[in-house]
Amino acid sequence: PASCARAIAEGAGLGLYTFDKYKAPEGPAVETVSIVVKDTSDVERLGKAVDTGSILSEATNLARDMVNEPANYMTPTRMAQMSEAICSSLGMKCTVLNRDDMVFLGMGALLGVAQGSAEPPKFIRIDYTGTDPAAARTGLVGKAITFDSGGISIKPSEGLQEMKDDMAGGASVIAAMMAIARLQLATNVSALIPATENLPGGHAYRPGDVLKAMNGKTIEIISTDAEGRLILADALSYAVRESMAPLIDIATLTGACRIALGNSYSGVFSNDEGVARRFMAAAGVAGEKMWRMPLADEYRELNKSLIADIKNTGNRYGGAITAALFVSEFAGSVPWVHVDIAGTSNSGKDSGVAVKGATGVPVRTLCEFVRPE
Repeated sequence: PASCARAIAEGAGLGLYTFDKYKAPEGPAVETVSIVVKDTSDVERLGKAVDTGSILSEATNLARDMVNEPANYMTPTRMAQMSEAICSSLGMKCTVLNRDDMVFLGMGALLGVAQGSAEPPKFIRIDYTGTDPAAARTGLVGKAITFDSGGISIKPSEGLQEMKDDMAGGASVIAAMMAIARLQLATNVSALIPATENLPGGHAYRPGDVLKAMNGKTIEIISTDAEGRLILADALSYAVRESMAPLIDIATLTGACRIALGNSYSGVFSNDEGVARRFMAAAGVAGEKMWRMPLADEYRELNKSLIADIKNTGNRYGGAITAALFVSEFAGSVPWVHVDIAGTSNSGKDSGVAVKGATGVPVRTLCEFVRPE
């Protein structure tokens, strides 16, 4: 009964979602959903389950709101401000690094991507401590390109308006942290959100440039439209330095993953079988479709560069795998899962609890993953 009550609350919150703040009101909104039970002896337990479902749906809808916002509103600065407000209200710690801080830390990959935009980049860290501060701390990393034009390697104009969605990974991580705090889970979690635009300005980085990531690796730029993996490189390097483990990164990373798996399944890559199984189990509980993809070592040579430690794209084949292999270089030996949500971050139609527009994937999976057993 409790799981059913939770599912009803969660499903109602997700299915009734609309993003209409920029439209004239069309009619009354649903204000109350009532759940009637036959046996009142279990009301308290059912009430807690309803609260859990409501918290998870509200967090998912926060991520949806953030992704659905236009890029002239949902800038890196605005993402940082929202993170600070959420943390202030829920007793979490929020640290926002600015460009000078990134220079000091040597985040050359993130800074390289940010060069073309007048919008200042932000590196957002959110810390939730729900148990012994000395205990292990899971790291959640979310890619947040608030608008991706492709940079100098500019994208076609058709569909370009959808590139405001390229911060969906960052939005899902921020929203998951809100839910984790509201659920008061007995665990320690930190979220890292590298946020910037990718634009072809006069100072933009170029194909052929070499950038130096925070961990010292040099990266030859083949395409400026393979920027998401660059900002993940610095975020994961930072997470490793801060001894976070395991690490989960969420990113709208490759069109190749969308081509392979379509719009229903997110691609999951990992360097650790145990952590991968836990993550897939969490996705099953959350009801978010995921599919394990190979982290094939024989493809690593496709990322080799003649002039740097690594290049930021392989060839046209196996693009989702070579992108994941690139990202894995910056997680090192730390147990790590990479989730490519390029196909699942946005829905083209109303379908079940997914409404047209941003989906909020994988907020609920992240919450289940960090939930103590």
